Amino acid sequence: MVENSKVYNRVHFLLVLCLFISSPTSAENKNIASSQSCQKADFAIYNTTVYTVDERMPKAEAVAVLGNKIVFVGSNTALLSSVCKDTELMDMAGNYVYPGFSDSHQHVEGVGERPKTLSLFSYSSLKDTVAAIEDFAQQVPVGHWVQGRGWIEREWTDEQRFLNKWDVDHFTADKPLFMPRADGVSALVNSKALALAGIDKNTPDPEGGKFERDEKGEATGYVLATAMEIFRKLIPPKTREYKKHSLIQGMAINAKQGWTATQDAGMPFVNIELMKEIQAQGNMSTRIYAAANVQESEKMFAHGSYVSDDHMFEVRGIKVYIDGTLGSRGAALLQNYADANHRGFMNRTSKNDLDPILRQALREGIQIQTHVIGDRAVRSLLNWYEAAFNDVSYEERAVKDPRWRLEHVQIITPEDQQKMITLGVIPSMQPSHGIGDLNFALARLGLKRLEHAYPWQKLIEQGSIILGGSDAPVELGDPRIEFYAAVARKRLDGTSGRGWHPESAVSREDALKMFTIWPAYGAFQENIRGSIEVGKLADFTIMDTDWLHASEEKILSSENQMTIVGGKITYQKG
Repeated sequence: MVENSKVYNRVHFLLVLCLFISSPTSAENKNIASSQSCQKADFAIYNTTVYTVDERMPKAEAVAVLGNKIVFVGSNTALLSSVCKDTELMDMAGNYVYPGFSDSHQHVEGVGERPKTLSLFSYSSLKDTVAAIEDFAQQVPVGHWVQGRGWIEREWTDEQRFLNKWDVDHFTADKPLFMPRADGVSALVNSKALALAGIDKNTPDPEGGKFERDEKGEATGYVLATAMEIFRKLIPPKTREYKKHSLIQGMAINAKQGWTATQDAGMPFVNIELMKEIQAQGNMSTRIYAAANVQESEKMFAHGSYVSDDHMFEVRGIKVYIDGTLGSRGAALLQNYADANHRGFMNRTSKNDLDPILRQALREGIQIQTHVIGDRAVRSLLNWYEAAFNDVSYEERAVKDPRWRLEHVQIITPEDQQKMITLGVIPSMQPSHGIGDLNFALARLGLKRLEHAYPWQKLIEQGSIILGGSDAPVELGDPRIEFYAAVARKRLDGTSGRGWHPESAVSREDALKMFTIWPAYGAFQENIRGSIEVGKLADFTIMDTDWLHASEEKILSSENQMTIVGGKITYQKG
């Protein structure tokens, strides 16, 4: 957590800096410029490899910072001969400096809340998962909600099926339960929760959602998409203090991982107001670029875009939801699932509801970010985007280049890949989804559709950029895993799967862009961040490993040494 006191920030920065300060040798000292002609800088990082993501100077040895901006990028010799004598020098020998990493799709409150509830990410069997829920439920008072997140049947070694109410009813008869699956678009509820919601075999599925049922038509307790909202409304709301702490803790966790910025894909307006408070208090350890949820689009249009003076917090978009996920068989497909007699579902947001929002967004300069995963959802949304672009002339647009986005966008037919690029629509994709889905995508899609699933390299070859993200807390939110997944396209143990198209992995250089300059472009920030250039904001991620040349395995075992945001250390390895 970043302290509020500006005095503390400066003192803390200098104390941490001392761990890395290396006094120049007498020869180096002679080269430091005189105060009359020197470059003023608060600190300089030198004796290292700096990957700038600047085509004019892809690599450097040193970088200097004054205030919150970069004032020098170049060689050790040039640095020492130009900066003033009072510049703090940080010898980073053995480490590697990258432009600050950006997570292009995340949910910061969820990241901060994850340690507060039951996390089921680490359990490798259905049996162990249910046992963990039972142990946790015993601590919950009667009548209170049992809550957690992260179960994922595709990782289990015993049974790979969705959880149901019969797994948990025998130890939760007197307390309702709500536990989203790892994808966040489906959940387990128990009989107590179903009863509180008034759900029985005669209850119809809500539009854009589904109650999974057994052969007798009885709800199993596995609910998808909009059906989840029925139960969320029954859970007592979180206090502002609880939510604020989760946001601050989420940023601190992100900074430790090496993220300097995250793009929050669907932030409730109460959180937007809390973030403004946190920013005003100087308590942000990463930058946040947020989109409001489509359910609060009227508020977004009424308030308009917001950018803090220090560029730490920005709100500029609306997050839309169309279909579900592939793992839950909720993604909307053009043809039936290979392992089910249906095509998934759409209309989490209907076309009739969305059409006026799209047109108003163009006229008011609001970016649209839409959750689409299946090829039917992708095709439909591209058509809706195109119609809005045609209806609102270039002259009417508040922002001529709107940079609308497709979030997740996992299954894209070749013709829609090209249409997306022609329309100037940007894919925001999470490499970890691609390798995690190895365990079930073949069963869901069949070999033929895998040819255009997670087509990272194909999109780049056609001229697209890709905004790389993690979707944490759905995934772990670790930049090492995301970079590895993008370049290896393998499971974390190095194995692959049938029909997985290794040629769709990306180069190391493009993977770095996916988490630096391309996300900056996707947030209209490419002129102020995303690369290490003079005049840009001083955001750096410093790792102990050369990600552009190390083995794939070493990427996963590398460690973040320091995270710097706007010239301030927000994490340093102890």
